[in-house]
Amino acid sequence: QVQLVESGGGLVQAGGSLRLSCAASGRTFSKNAMGWFRQAPGKEREFVAAVSWSGGSTYYADSVKGRFTISRDNAKNTVFLQMNSLKPEDTAVYYCNAGGIATLSGDYWGQGTQVTVSS
Repeated sequence: QVQLVESGGGLVQAGGSLRLSCAASGRTFSKNAMGWFRQAPGKEREFVAAVSWSGGSTYYADSVKGRFTISRDNAKNTVFLQMNSLKPEDTAVYYCNAGGIATLSGDYWGQGTQVTVSS
């Protein structure tokens, strides 16, 4: 059974930082893209960032470019999202995703982790 388990969410003041982690189990995603999506209350789920299987290519939503950094450790089947200069509009549930292509989501989702940025 494939599982993606996120961690690292929480409450932070505007301008602060958080680092999200997503550990995959049940299969290896070393040949697949992995990424992050988010969903704010009353809004649709949106793409945040993705990284290619090799880590050589990264993709970001315009709203997070320059503030967020995605990376992966294939040996640990884990993907990370370093979030700096957080803004209240970054408040959302963040979901890990695997198996997609570039900015398109794949079939595998985590349960989500809440990120709340206070002003």
